[in-house]
Amino acid sequence: MIKRPITPLLLLALLLPLSACGGDGDAGFADTATGDAPSLPPRGMAWVIFDTDTVLAEVAATPEAREQGLMFRTEVPDGTGMIFVFEDMAPRSFWMRNTFVPLDIAFMDMDHRIVDIQQMEPETDELTESAAPAMFALEVRAGWFEEMGIEEGDRARLVFGRR
Repeated sequence: MIKRPITPLLLLALLLPLSACGGDGDAGFADTATGDAPSLPPRGMAWVIFDTDTVLAEVAATPEAREQGLMFRTEVPDGTGMIFVFEDMAPRSFWMRNTFVPLDIAFMDMDHRIVDIQQMEPETDELTESAAPAMFALEVRAGWFEEMGIEEGDRARLVFGRR
């Protein structure tokens, strides 16, 4: 066997394919190279899991993010939404100012159990109030909860992304 020195060009050719394997993963779904599921959603996101149905939700955990919500969006694709996180259990109210798509909202208690689901019409300042105190609220495309068979009393599992 003849030993040859590794040239810089050969080293680059060997290492270049490996550079594509790193990173955080940008979608929160399976790694296309390995088919493995990621251990956590991307930063600023959460998986909201109802049995076999999962929503990849943006996390709104600050007053500013909760106020902005899904304003100015022209669509909310299936399987996506926004999870609003509050510090305590309390009655919650939401409006749809500058929100261009109809949404469903599920209010959840501290155990992630749905206490109320309501439909919200776009572009209105009319308040949608929770029927019971809630610590979380999940907004998704209008009709999604009914289509998935998700109803009051169902419990979600929340997995938050990297901090």
